[in-house]
Amino acid sequence: MDNQLKMLPLCFTFLVFIFMVLKLWKRSKIKDSPKNLPPAPWKLPLIGHLHLLMFSLPHHRLTELAKRHGSLMHLQLGELSHIVVSSPEAAKEVMKTHDISFATRPYLLDYWRQLRKVCTLELLSMKRVQSFRSIREEQVSSLIRSIYSNTGLEINLGEMLCNSSYNITLRTAFAARCKQHDAFISITRKLVEAASGFSITDLFPSIKLLPMISGMRAKLESDYVTDDLVDVLLNLQDHGGLEFPLRTDNIKAVILDMLIAGTETSSTAVEWATSEMIKNPRILEKAQAEVRQVYDRTGDVNEADLHELKYLKLVMKETLRERCEINGYEIPAKTKVIVNAWAIGRDSNYWKEAERFYPERFIDSSVDYKGTNFEFIPFGAGRRICPGMSYGMAVVELSLAQLLYHFDWKLPNGMKNEDLDMTETFGATSRRKRDLRLIPIPYHPPSSIQ
Repeated sequence: MDNQLKMLPLCFTFLVFIFMVLKLWKRSKIKDSPKNLPPAPWKLPLIGHLHLLMFSLPHHRLTELAKRHGSLMHLQLGELSHIVVSSPEAAKEVMKTHDISFATRPYLLDYWRQLRKVCTLELLSMKRVQSFRSIREEQVSSLIRSIYSNTGLEINLGEMLCNSSYNITLRTAFAARCKQHDAFISITRKLVEAASGFSITDLFPSIKLLPMISGMRAKLESDYVTDDLVDVLLNLQDHGGLEFPLRTDNIKAVILDMLIAGTETSSTAVEWATSEMIKNPRILEKAQAEVRQVYDRTGDVNEADLHELKYLKLVMKETLRERCEINGYEIPAKTKVIVNAWAIGRDSNYWKEAERFYPERFIDSSVDYKGTNFEFIPFGAGRRICPGMSYGMAVVELSLAQLLYHFDWKLPNGMKNEDLDMTETFGATSRRKRDLRLIPIPYHPPSSIQ
């Protein structure tokens, strides 16, 4: 029996291999395959171009390949055909000129479109985001108090920012602190890691026909409920008059999506912005001077005066820049489109000294991240632009303003600014490979925190 069990993985692998060979043979018999595809690198049988993305950061590797094969490049990743877009011009073709055609690549059901509408109009509208202002201010102040308690000591700022971001989203969703708060954050972070990178069923959809079993359930409890996101969804479930019924499982999925998409992204952006300023002391001093000039009047860093922080907004823009049949080619049906926003944000035709962190490049510039300037699309553009843009920026700007106002920062162990490791990793978010560790030096005593 033990030997039979040991043979199961081998048998499964063999079945998958045979299945892929049959699929490849079947595809080779198709006579009407497109002839005028965009340029492509040399590929291997079965896996296509997957080998080109191994042992490197995919967005970096795709950028290198685009320099050789063009800003519109064809890749075969497993069974599926992909078009990689690496220039603002091509991105505009995909996201604006032909957005109706490409909005369905990959195909999205009417149910998904309904949920996106719910998120855009009900959960993440500007009015709704503003209604959670007090939650953001309370949780970021809690973060600052926690940092004060470690004055003069080395702290893992990256981890603290991530926990703060999770706390904000949890309270936004459930109004109160979850009883299983720490365990829930741990589970959610593992989900983010598990969801990162390529899924074998994304690259080889035929495998979905083979038996697969997976599942995870998390029970969330709260002390009380107010007008939180769950309330909004429950109200829509009972009285929304939706075309497709909003089931309880749908509500769980929406909240989980928001936790995954709205936490790691915000904390990662703040951590990278802080890292860039630590590495560039001139920029750090300039940003701190602005924040302190605005908030020294009251000593209370709140969202009401964030609009006065002009230079801080330049810093955030620069952080987002660094860190998505067109042009005469035939784009076959079912071809997926990958827009490499990382490459576009470094296009030397649009960005002078693209590898340099230089917030001043946005002074007197109308270029913004809201999806109309295709050389700068950190949140995407067109029909699939990120619906949580306003929510994310509200968290990021307040967190960064608080950190700059309340503390001066220095690197541990006598490390020099220029020696700070800026290596990144690939995943659901492009995080630092190593968490940012700093020593906080208070600008004001802890009693000044509201």
